[in-house]
Amino acid sequence: MRILMGGASGFLGTRLVDRLTAEGHQVTRLVRRSPRTPDERRWDPAAGQLDPAVVAGADAVVNLAGAGVGDKRWTDEYRRVIRSSRVDSTTTLAVTIAGLPAADRPGVLLNSSAVGWYGDTGDRVVEEDAPAGEGFLADVCRVWEAATRPAEDAGARVVRLRTGLPLHRDGGLLKPQLLPFKLGIAGRLGSGRQWLPWISMRDWLDAVVFLLSAGDTAGAVNVVGPNPVTNAEFTRELGRQLHRPTIVPIPALALKVALGGFAQEALTSTRVLPAVLTRAGFEWTHPALPAALHAALTD
Repeated sequence: MRILMGGASGFLGTRLVDRLTAEGHQVTRLVRRSPRTPDERRWDPAAGQLDPAVVAGADAVVNLAGAGVGDKRWTDEYRRVIRSSRVDSTTTLAVTIAGLPAADRPGVLLNSSAVGWYGDTGDRVVEEDAPAGEGFLADVCRVWEAATRPAEDAGARVVRLRTGLPLHRDGGLLKPQLLPFKLGIAGRLGSGRQWLPWISMRDWLDAVVFLLSAGDTAGAVNVVGPNPVTNAEFTRELGRQLHRPTIVPIPALALKVALGGFAQEALTSTRVLPAVLTRAGFEWTHPALPAALHAALTD
């Protein structure tokens, strides 16, 4: 397939490019600077600028663009960046796809979203048909997903990837925890009762590749493992695999001081199940946390 990708230089994007090219697909990466290699094309999502000819040459579009939610303190300005980086890129791609003749239109748009859509669900299990919750990330997800509408209305198959917490030692949920765990000064966050919708990196990549060709699957898809765990369970298992104690809980107040606005999201409980992937016949390599963490720490 000829695949056009936004967000190709990020934590997930770089690994997805490697996977797709290894399987023989041709990946063209969208960049905001002048292209440096033959596989790059320039765009300016903040200005809504993208050459339609670049999109017309693709069989599929994958958009993972968006500023990291845990990279900086959530000032008012950074909240605007989190929102605009997602909505602008999605709008630019969706509007460009919609403006193409049907014969030139890519067959599918896989657009990133997040399980933040559901807000805090406590112990309640939610699947893809659950409504949007409350809070900043839920609001961002609502407008982010709505921005795909032009492509969907034009007849493209649109999949909204409500990604959970991919596990890999080089980024995401796991990377910032490794040093304090190895030093033996880590523990559960707050009460530890909040649910974590994790997924192994191998399974995330497999799911995206699966969805590229799953022609009957469209709409929201929870890209998470089938067995969510609480923060306390995650903490115990990570400590066990690193052979370190996990006896120093981090109080909610300390998190709020250290993380600012992001602290509330870190304490959010989201008990999400991947109902659409399950019904579509997707098979997880790492359905249980111990194997997924082992792969994340060693692969």
